[in-house]
Amino acid sequence: MSNPPPLAGGPQGPQALRPLLDIVLDALHDGATARGGPLPAGGPHTVTARLRELTGDPLPHHGTGPDTALRTLVHALAEGAADPADPLCAAHLHCPPLALATAADLAASALNASMDSWDQAPAASALETLVTDALAHEVYGDTGHPGQSGQPGHPGQSGQPGHPGQSGQPGHPQALVTTGGTEANQLALLLARESHASQGPLQLITGTNAHHSLPRAAWLLGLPDPVTVPAPTGTLDPAALDEALTDLPGPKLVAATAGTTDAGLIDPLPEIADVCEHHGARLHIDAAYGAGLLFSPTRRTLLTGLDRAATVTLDLHKLGWQPVAAGLLAVRDPADLTPLTHHADYLNADDDTEAGLPDLLGRSLRTTRRPDILKIAVTLKALGRTGLGTLVDQVCDQAQEFAATLHAHPGFDLYDTPTLSTVLFRPHGAPDEHIAHIRRTLLTQGRAVLGRARMDGRLWLKATLLNPHTQPGDLAQLLKLVEGNTAR
Repeated sequence: MSNPPPLAGGPQGPQALRPLLDIVLDALHDGATARGGPLPAGGPHTVTARLRELTGDPLPHHGTGPDTALRTLVHALAEGAADPADPLCAAHLHCPPLALATAADLAASALNASMDSWDQAPAASALETLVTDALAHEVYGDTGHPGQSGQPGHPGQSGQPGHPGQSGQPGHPQALVTTGGTEANQLALLLARESHASQGPLQLITGTNAHHSLPRAAWLLGLPDPVTVPAPTGTLDPAALDEALTDLPGPKLVAATAGTTDAGLIDPLPEIADVCEHHGARLHIDAAYGAGLLFSPTRRTLLTGLDRAATVTLDLHKLGWQPVAAGLLAVRDPADLTPLTHHADYLNADDDTEAGLPDLLGRSLRTTRRPDILKIAVTLKALGRTGLGTLVDQVCDQAQEFAATLHAHPGFDLYDTPTLSTVLFRPHGAPDEHIAHIRRTLLTQGRAVLGRARMDGRLWLKATLLNPHTQPGDLAQLLKLVEGNTAR
């Protein structure tokens, strides 16, 4: 009988991983070199055909062995990747992850902790509590009790997690780890629905600028169709919100946005919070994009009012430079987490909990989930608040400089001065269909990845700048590529 393949864990795991990592790193390098740009040329059919050519039968009768399989498939995926580390890959909120965070993610995979019971993740569960408490503190500051706004400050110490919805600081704001902004928004709606369950169906109110995951979450949770409020300047209009909430019966949840997907705009959070308070509406803020400003000493004030929300979505695989996934939901009142309490005797038996084993099932709707907190913790520890703030300021400054270049260029129209790191622009006088054609042409050529956004009834090219290594020359090259495809 042949020996089984080696495992990643245990004292011998690192020795088994070491030669495989050399293969992975070489294959990543060779694949990226073969690609030669921000994404593969040729479009979907060409990429699929090339992948089949490189990889062959995905389920052969006899395996190729680990070295060949690893080298072949990693090379194929790298050659066919859209690489967010390339300065000309700037379409989406798809960041280039830090090497440090990626290395930590490897350790999380090797240890394979499962965050649904303490006996599967002893240290990881404690680390998750420490880090999520610190991040909740960044959102809510020194909140003395649920519902009281605090001032930004430095995180305090926290103890071991206890019962579901409780951390070492009962009554203090908390945060749950999610797969990203979509799951965090869904959780926010669920918690709001359950906290108002006795008052009738929850009504969601969003702006036309809100992320698509919010109305989708309302559908998934069986809530009424959302009330949509105008956002004529790209941000939710407080006066229109006030009008929409007037005489609206039943419990209400207003979802504001701090960092819109299309233009990176921030809703007027203090004014919206005032309107919500006046009408007795609960406030959720989707800051999946903009929450990174919390680390910036100069831009943090753009998030004034964030701490007045009952729940806040954060997503550190955007302005946090983490590998996917790295989302969180911050919750001001930990009592709101009570509906997540769930019992499964093999995971959180009452006698185990009473004996002091932390109960983790109330920390997520998922059962098995990986320790995504490790990469976040390593990044926070290595860079600190100032290091992360510097990265945030670098990409936001890039956007300001790029916008200034566009504003001075007679061949382009600039949508507006960017708030975050998203810049919308279009060739002057070009019709929408031609702008869409330019984007697809650059994609098919494998030369640049630009997004698209419809604002003011017109189609705009979107550059989302999340790479702190991008240089002015890279953005000048991007404009030349667009110019080269503008002539008709």
